[in-house]
Amino acid sequence: MSHIPNSSLAELMICAAAEAWRDNGEVIASGIGTLPRIAAGLAKMTFAPELMMTDGEAYLVEHPVPVGETGEHPRFSGWMPYSRVFDIVWSGRRHAMIGPVQIDRYGQANISCIGDLKQPKAMMLGMRGLPGNSMCHINSMFVPNHNTRVFVEDEVDAVGSVGYNPKRRGAGENFDHVDLRLIVTNLCVLDFEGPDHAVRVRSLHPGVSFDEVQAATGFPLIQPDDIPTTALPTVEQMEVIKHLDPTNLRAKQIKGNPPAVREDNAA
Repeated sequence: MSHIPNSSLAELMICAAAEAWRDNGEVIASGIGTLPRIAAGLAKMTFAPELMMTDGEAYLVEHPVPVGETGEHPRFSGWMPYSRVFDIVWSGRRHAMIGPVQIDRYGQANISCIGDLKQPKAMMLGMRGLPGNSMCHINSMFVPNHNTRVFVEDEVDAVGSVGYNPKRRGAGENFDHVDLRLIVTNLCVLDFEGPDHAVRVRSLHPGVSFDEVQAATGFPLIQPDDIPTTALPTVEQMEVIKHLDPTNLRAKQIKGNPPAVREDNAA
């Protein structure tokens, strides 16, 4: 398997994010945002053809719809209006990758506001469907700028999605209905395999140290004994990515469009 060392960080993150949908079975794959959307399409076109995808409006598609103005007409395979999407969501047959503005140690996420909910400093999207989505189906997260403002020290300012916080678990309750998989950032890949499902470092991007990730995180991370390096894109993956993003919108998603392998570590 030939990997491409001169790929971009955005392309590496796409490939890492695609892994969230590995072995999911026949579920709707929803990537929220340009890079997660490309990642979901990459998963379907390489190792997970059983994934279901929509055109983002009202139809199922057998082939992922490329991002940007491509002129390509989607190949529809079924009707999927919002009413049917909600049926899928409630039954648990969906895996969405979202982009929260805040995440805490146990995966509670905030897309609503910054500051006190009664008098916030800044308003975002609001709760929208996040509470129900987080209880009903699989979720992962995508963070293009890993820092302590996103990965906060205590609880997020507005808990919009259910996480694994033991303090939020009532008597006789459990977290069997919560299924958080990965967090992909510009520094690393995280999962929820720590004690009590606390956030753990799963892999470090080329040239990134655990200490650097910890310094950019507001809570203590779980550090495995041996942390692998996030895999670079393969030739096959790059061909699919270019097909799904023919106008190279991915180059505008991470500030400065840095390389996957930092220049001071490229040898």
